[in-house]
Amino acid sequence: MMLTHNLTLCNIKTAIEIRKYRLKGAPVMSDSIRRTLALFPIGIVMQLTELSARQIRYYEENELIQPARTEGNRRMFSFNDVDRLLEIKSLIEQGVNLAGIKQIFAVKMDDKFSGKKEQSAEVKQEVSDAELRRLLRKELIQAGRFGKQQKNGTSSFFY
Repeated sequence: MMLTHNLTLCNIKTAIEIRKYRLKGAPVMSDSIRRTLALFPIGIVMQLTELSARQIRYYEENELIQPARTEGNRRMFSFNDVDRLLEIKSLIEQGVNLAGIKQIFAVKMDDKFSGKKEQSAEVKQEVSDAELRRLLRKELIQAGRFGKQQKNGTSSFFY
């Protein structure tokens, strides 16, 4: 009963935050934003993950998670924090130690960062290809307008 009551209060607070956000004329909140909202106190997270408060605090001390803090310095966890705790729990059950878990998370962050770099490079390449086509089209149109055609019918652009 306690879990339901706390979740209901969190849901009400979240609904109020979303309503305020929408009333400001902002677009609907995306899933990634929702997943980062700190909604759950440590008691709820303990029930969801089946971890003790001591374990959760230990993972925080070792910088595996970074929960938000309230004005009263209480920990508040997001969906992403809960997912990460479940992943930590799973890795520990598989026999991976904390140093190994840190390395796994570091590799994931590197992959995510390099993936964004690759995407931005692809976008730049696509933009430059589009820009090149635009410039070629513009040059061909200008060559046709100003009579810059050679004797054989091609523009000076190709020479």
